[in-house]
This record gives sequence, C-alpha cells and structure tokens, in this order.
Amino acid sequence: MAQWPNLRPEVASVHAERMDHLFFFLTGVTLFFTFLIFGAIFYFMIKYRRRSETERPPATRDSRILEITWIVIPSLICIVLFFWGARLFFAAFNPPQGAMEIFVVGKQWMWHLQHPEGPREINQLHVPVDVPIVLTMTSEDVIHGFFLPEFRIKRDVVPGRYLSEWFQATKTGTYHLFCTQYCGALHSGMRGTLEVMSPTEYAEWLRDNATAESMTQMGRQLFTRLGCDTCHLADGSGTGPALEGRFGKPVTLASGESRVVDESFVRQAILDPGSLPLPNYRPVMPTFRGQVNEEQILQLIAYIKSLGSSERSQTP
Repeated sequence: MAQWPNLRPEVASVHAERMDHLFFFLTGVTLFFTFLIFGAIFYFMIKYRRRSETERPPATRDSRILEITWIVIPSLICIVLFFWGARLFFAAFNPPQGAMEIFVVGKQWMWHLQHPEGPREINQLHVPVDVPIVLTMTSEDVIHGFFLPEFRIKRDVVPGRYLSEWFQATKTGTYHLFCTQYCGALHSGMRGTLEVMSPTEYAEWLRDNATAESMTQMGRQLFTRLGCDTCHLADGSGTGPALEGRFGKPVTLASGESRVVDESFVRQAILDPGSLPLPNYRPVMPTFRGQVNEEQILQLIAYIKSLGSSERSQTP
C-alpha cells in the first residue's frame, strides 16, 4: 500500500514541536482568511453583479461596527503571534544552566566540531539524548549557516564573532546537518550528520574516542607556549591582569566602557588587544593574529573559563 510522503522533517527536539505548533497556527490563520476573503470576493461578485445597462447600485452606508471588527480581530491575532513568537525566541536563545558545550568552527567546506573532553569530529557530531547542548560557533573564512532541520534550529556562523544556539534531542537516531549560506563552489557538499545516542552509548563513544588531552589541557599548554603565563600571573603582579575567576564577569575599560568577559571579549583581546585598554595596565600585550587559528582560540577560551574552577584543579 502506497504511503503519503513525509511533508515535514521529523520532530526530534524540544524546539521542534514548539516551532511546529506556531507554524501550523500561522498556516491555519493564513488559509482561513485566504478562503474567507476569496469566498467573499466571489460571493459579492455574483450577488452584486450588474444585471442591466440601466441598473444603478444603491447608496452605501458606513458601518462603524464593521470598521472596528476588521481592526480589532487582526490586531488581536498579531498580538498573539508576537508574544508566542517572542516566547519561542527567548527560549531558543537562553540555554538552561549546566548545558553541555560543544565548539563548532565552520570552514570551506566542512564543519570542525570539538567536545570539551577532547574528541574532534568533522561533519559529524555525537551527542546524548535528553541532554541540553550549547553550540559555540564561529567561522574561519566566510559566513556559513548551521542548520539541523529535524531540530528546527538554524544559525548563521559569522567570521570574527562567536554565536551560540542550543538544542535538546528527544529521540535517538541519525539526523541531517546542512550549511544554509552559499559559501563557495563546494557549498552543496558542506553537510554532515548528527548522531543522537543513549547516555550509555555516548559514554562508550567518548571512551573509545578519548584523546590524551581535554580542550582545557590543550588551552593550558597553548597558554604556556605563547608566553601568556609570564604576564597574566594569578596574584595579579604581572604586566597583565590576573584571569582567575574573571570569565563571565564585567570589566571596566580605560575609556569607562563596561564589557562582560565572554568568548567574544577573550577573542578580541587575543587578536586585537590594543582595542581593549584596561586602567592601571600598560598596553604591552602583542597581537597573536596569524599565530593561532580559531580552534586554538577556542581552546584558550576553554582554559580561561576553567581558571579558578574545580576543572582547573584537576588539570595536571
């Protein structure tokens, strides 16, 4: 027996079902008013058609009730759509506390993905089911688009910036990963898969693909190799500020501007330190542009995040 084709991607995340409800509501409202308006057009076209050359239509009267009706009803629908969409938007861009972070770098024409524990993947991502996952993403060259259709999430990946999105898979399986921005001659080949596994299977996968060092340990080694530890001393006596416990906290620049020490701030400080002058510190930090790539910057960020935390104390 023939089956109907699947007209929409599978629902595989907590976002997907919520997004589909809004989409179906929008589709229903659109179809309802489309049929209503065109039905009224054809009805009035037939009922009030001109039947003779001498026929004259009767004088029309203004209806205040009609005017109020077609203002109030569309306004109420728009208000409902606005707050419904805003609620989904804020839910999609505010991950829950304790979400697992995975780092993504887009590059012509592949996706580089790295787990905090160290394993790296290309065009393939393994995650556990029912666990919130935060993707911290950037690009090495041009704009890419990270799209998981079964999860109903899509975010542009922009060079020079860190953007994030999160998802929580609700069922195990293999799902599609696409680039949605035309990024060059081989754009169509920039695709991959997302493997959602049970917690036990994911733990086994991590064990089988374990690397000698985590991202934090890689970042620490790079921090030392670049000589950063000679200036950023833990007691604050170096030529640069101490970094322990500073990530996620606000900092006041010499200009008086307040910035939060997040991924974008750390990246800018590494590549263009002169643009972030701090009071009481001379601008002696050199730029490391051209000396580190995007993956290495993410490793440095992972290390700086760990400073002052229990994760650092476990780092050999």
